[in-house]
Amino acid sequence: MTRHHPDSLTLMEYSAGNLTEPHALCIRLHLDQCSHCRSRVDTLDSLGAVMMEHQPKVDVSESMFDSILSRIDSDTGENEVVTRVINGMSPLQKLLGEDLDTLPWKRQLGDVSVLDISERFPGQSEQVVLQKLAAGGKAPAHTHRGEETTIVLQGAFADQKGVFNQWDCVVLNDSDEHKAVAVGCEDCITLSVLSAPVKLTGTFTRMLNPFIR
Repeated sequence: MTRHHPDSLTLMEYSAGNLTEPHALCIRLHLDQCSHCRSRVDTLDSLGAVMMEHQPKVDVSESMFDSILSRIDSDTGENEVVTRVINGMSPLQKLLGEDLDTLPWKRQLGDVSVLDISERFPGQSEQVVLQKLAAGGKAPAHTHRGEETTIVLQGAFADQKGVFNQWDCVVLNDSDEHKAVAVGCEDCITLSVLSAPVKLTGTFTRMLNPFIR
């Protein structure tokens, strides 16, 4: 069961089709496994359709949007949401064309291996990276020069904000110092979309910052 979800504004931007392709992929992967957020997006889609049919257009504030969703959440139980049956390959499988375990991973630092797939999103400015943290391993301490959106594809990791399991979503920015630890008995694999490179903050690893792109 997913416990960490995209925020309301992100779901609204996804429903409106305003997210970049990499960000939309992260949200889509979460929605495929999270009936709670899927129900919220279905409501947003319906609300958007009604607003398009009635003129003049009305601006919906974030507070009004949150109020609508809170009322829906109080009226609709999790058991009433029908779980989507997913046929065929997931969007990520279609993108990669192979299983996560068979990808050409490149060892980066310590327990971390990466695969940059930015080139599969032509015309996008963000860096799109698959990251694998070995079971029980630790990622170097770092912060962010911009915003990073991450979804867990396999396994789980823990940091200062809690434990993130498969299909959980987390957004970090330059105010967050992050040091992930893989928990459980399998490697933790994540998909991250970065608006700018990370900034290493460890005593020794910070010397590598000029080489990070």
